[in-house]
Amino acid sequence: MSTPTNTAEYALPHKPRTRVRTALIVLAFAAFTAATCLPAIGGIELDFGALIRNWDNGSDLLVQFLHPDFSFLPRTLQPMLETLQMALVGAFFAALVSVPLTLWAAAPTNPNGATRGILRAGINIIRSVPDLVYATILVAMVGVGALPGVLTLFLFDIGIVVKLVSEAIDSADHGYMEAGHAAGGTQTQINRVTALPQSWPLFANQWLYALELNVRISAILGIVGAGGIGRLLDERRAFYAYDDVAVIVLEILVVVVLIELFSNYLRRRLV
Repeated sequence: MSTPTNTAEYALPHKPRTRVRTALIVLAFAAFTAATCLPAIGGIELDFGALIRNWDNGSDLLVQFLHPDFSFLPRTLQPMLETLQMALVGAFFAALVSVPLTLWAAAPTNPNGATRGILRAGINIIRSVPDLVYATILVAMVGVGALPGVLTLFLFDIGIVVKLVSEAIDSADHGYMEAGHAAGGTQTQINRVTALPQSWPLFANQWLYALELNVRISAILGIVGAGGIGRLLDERRAFYAYDDVAVIVLEILVVVVLIELFSNYLRRRLV
C-alpha cells in the first residue's frame, strides 16, 4: 500500500519579488534624465515655453501642411526618379565591393588578425561619420549633383553591410570550413566553395535592407546639394510653400512603402 506524499515538499518556490529594485532603477533613470535637462550642471536647456510662444506660427504652417497642393506633383517626378536612381546605383556598387570586404572582416574567413583588425577599424570609421557629413564634404569636393549623393550612399551601405554580415559569419557554425581545412584547401578556396555560398542569404538580406535605407536617406541628402528630391524639398521649404512640401513628403512616403513591400517580397523569395 503506497504512502501519501507530502505535496508541500514538491511545491515550487515563490518567485522573488523585485518591485523595490525595479522601482529604484526606474527612479534612478528618471533622476538621471531630469539631471541632463539642468543647464546649471552641464545639461541641455529645453525651452518648453517656446512651444506655447510660437504656437501661432506652427499652427499656420501645420494648416498649410495638411492641405497639399497636388498640382505640384508633376514637378516632383523627375527629382524622385533621380532619387531612386541614386539609391539603386549606390546599393549596386556597395553590393559588389561588400563581398570581398566582408570575407576579409570576418574571423572564420580571414584568420589573419592584423589585416582583419585594420579592415574592421576602417569600417568602424566609415560607420561613425554621419551621412549628411559625407554629403556635405563630397558636395564641396565634386560639386552639386547626384554624384556626391551616390558616393555617400555607397559609403553608408558599405559600413552597414560589411559590419552586419561579418558579425553574422563570426557567430555562425563553421564545421564545413573545418572540413575544408582538413581536406587541404586554401583559405581562398574554402571561402569561395563553402563560406560564400553559405553567406549569400545574409548578403541578400542586407543588400535589400540597404536599398530601403538608401531611398529614405537620398531624399534627405539633396538638402545639402547631393541631388534628388531633397533639393526640391529644401527649395520649397525655403519659400515656406508647405503645401508643396506636403506633396513631396507624401510622395516619399508612398515610394518608401512600395520599395519596402517589394524588398520584402524579394527577401521571401531569395532568403
